[in-house]
Amino acid sequence: MSWVVLVLGAVAFVVLAWALIPWHPYPGGPLDLPDERDVFTADELERMLAYSGAARWISRASLLVSLVVACVLGFTSLGRRLVARLRGPWLLRVVLAVAVVTLLGWIATLPFGVAIHRLQMRYGLSRQEWGPWLGDSLLNQVVGIVSTSLALLALFACIRFARRWWPAVAATLVAALVVVGSFVYPVVIEPLFNDFEPLPRGQFRTEVMAIAEREGVELDDVLVVDASRRTTSLNAYVTGFGSTRRVVLYDNLVDSQRGAAARGAVLSVVAHELAHAKHDDVLVGTVIGAAGAVAGVGLLGLLLSYRRQDQYATPEAVPMLMAVFALASVLAMPIQNGLSRHVEARADVDALHATGDLESFIRLQHDLGARSLSDPSPQAWSQWWFGSHPTTLQRIAIAHRVLD
Repeated sequence: MSWVVLVLGAVAFVVLAWALIPWHPYPGGPLDLPDERDVFTADELERMLAYSGAARWISRASLLVSLVVACVLGFTSLGRRLVARLRGPWLLRVVLAVAVVTLLGWIATLPFGVAIHRLQMRYGLSRQEWGPWLGDSLLNQVVGIVSTSLALLALFACIRFARRWWPAVAATLVAALVVVGSFVYPVVIEPLFNDFEPLPRGQFRTEVMAIAEREGVELDDVLVVDASRRTTSLNAYVTGFGSTRRVVLYDNLVDSQRGAAARGAVLSVVAHELAHAKHDDVLVGTVIGAAGAVAGVGLLGLLLSYRRQDQYATPEAVPMLMAVFALASVLAMPIQNGLSRHVEARADVDALHATGDLESFIRLQHDLGARSLSDPSPQAWSQWWFGSHPTTLQRIAIAHRVLD
């Protein structure tokens, strides 16, 4: 049964990705990238490389430590011994086991989180004080503990009660949880961290609605999130699908529109996010992710097949399963990010067609890169593994390819 689930999930993933991902989002062949020195000043480049280099080493070290902790707890007797000391009903012990593993990983990587936050404060990227920052970090852990506990309890129930058919039942349930989670995230999780208000009526809102009409997007409203209390970065995003779909703008992005040039750059951001809404990219990602989850359950079933599988439906198995999930998420990153880069490139192309404003788009990419201090020319392997968006220079080259 595990083989059947794995093959069906993998085939569904490939077919959906082939059909729904824009594999050729812009015309022509390879891009002719501009020289980074023609886009950014020497001072800007020095600052961008200094920050991105330090941040990259800290984040990679944090990832490595988190994997080491997960593997030590999951693949040695240490994790099982820790969980065996927990007392209480079976369901409570599962939740407590998830909490123990999660919090130990968080404590181990907390110094790296502190280092990143100090770095962001030093470079003016973050304006969040230490107390709220720690509160957000703890809240993230709580959300992770709840979601992981629900997923593992569902998996354990399938193993215990479905017996031979548990991979098929668990795959169906996990796929459903992926879809439901993506649907409710904007209205259940996001309000825990931020406040949202409708975009005020006025010229800017009228222009946003006009772009939405040109892109064929039915838009009831646009929301503004109070991101400025945490960050100085300018951003926007689309989240949810169906009745929970939201187009959200950072409040500091809305406030940044001073003069026609700045307004054009902001409208380029809006057009990009509306392109995501136009193509239902969140729903597409959710459906493809659900297919990947089905394949993952099939693979998990194969990994567990060499022993009695009901032995894994216990609180003591939680550290091992969480270690497997951690490794799988890192190994899946090149696939996830590769698909994301194509989707983001299409959104850029649609935004350029919607606004017809090459100058504002290029100014936007310069400002985003200089403001977020991103590496304009990351190493190819790093971009392939970790890059969810085209680089700044690639996005500028795409713009010239589309509108020149």
